[in-house]
Amino acid sequence: MTTMTARLEQAKTIAVAGCSPRESRPSYRIARYLQRAGYRVIPVNPNAREILGEDCYPSVSRIPADIQIDIVDIFRRSRYTAEVVTDTLERAKATGQWPAIWTQLAVSSPQAERLASENGLPYIRERCIRVEHARLFGEPGAS
Repeated sequence: MTTMTARLEQAKTIAVAGCSPRESRPSYRIARYLQRAGYRVIPVNPNAREILGEDCYPSVSRIPADIQIDIVDIFRRSRYTAEVVTDTLERAKATGQWPAIWTQLAVSSPQAERLASENGLPYIRERCIRVEHARLFGEPGAS
């Protein structure tokens, strides 16, 4: 079983860093897809209070410790990915929860990957979580 498959099978909660409240944005549509696939989605966006019926947090480190985060899916520009990894590490050290970092297509940086791997966070680089989920498990609701 690949790391990607295992992560998606075992995950229950996915934080979406850069989740947009606008339905037209890919981050919103993919977060909604993940909800339909059975995951709890925790939106991370400093400019929104709620997205898809979930409280929205300004950063990963501000997500309450009682919410177990299994994957942090990053929808920020490449130059911000290391910042999101650093923020995730801050939360991981405080909570003991070590989620996988998942970067969407064209959203990665060598610095972010190095930070994650040096600190024990699995790093899945430049893969669309929706595409990979649908490829591995099929579309939610499809029979």
